[in-house]
Amino acid sequence: MLAVPCMAQRNEEASAASNGIFPKGKLGPSDNFTGKAWNYGLVAADSTLTTVLGNVYFEPGARSHWHTHPAGQILVITDGSGYHQIKGQPRKTLKKGDVVTCPPDVLHWHGAGPQTGMQQLYIVPNTEKGIVKWMQAVTDEEYNNPK
Repeated sequence: MLAVPCMAQRNEEASAASNGIFPKGKLGPSDNFTGKAWNYGLVAADSTLTTVLGNVYFEPGARSHWHTHPAGQILVITDGSGYHQIKGQPRKTLKKGDVVTCPPDVLHWHGAGPQTGMQQLYIVPNTEKGIVKWMQAVTDEEYNNPK
């Protein structure tokens, strides 16, 4: 298992990563995602646990827009493969079993690779500080450039 701060592409059936243990969920809005990303909430924000937990399935080529989390975020890749990038740093390749920690207020994006979908659990702690701040779309040039 790889654990990297803020942060294998396999050539397999594109639908393989969509066969997770959770329902597909709700299609993410085009204001926040390029391509199709499906979100299924598992733990809603409340004042007791102050943590949001959910599952996202990114279809091949789908990705989030640039965004930040006021208290940070943890991603656990549960199937498929994809990418994660912090603004100004090289793009990282992710695969099943990888864990990504995103520090508070760090601009980043994540999503599936071009040939394979990616399934991830997301954990957003300390929701009293806020959950997410969405920014601009990740361009095709940014998505396709490993640097």
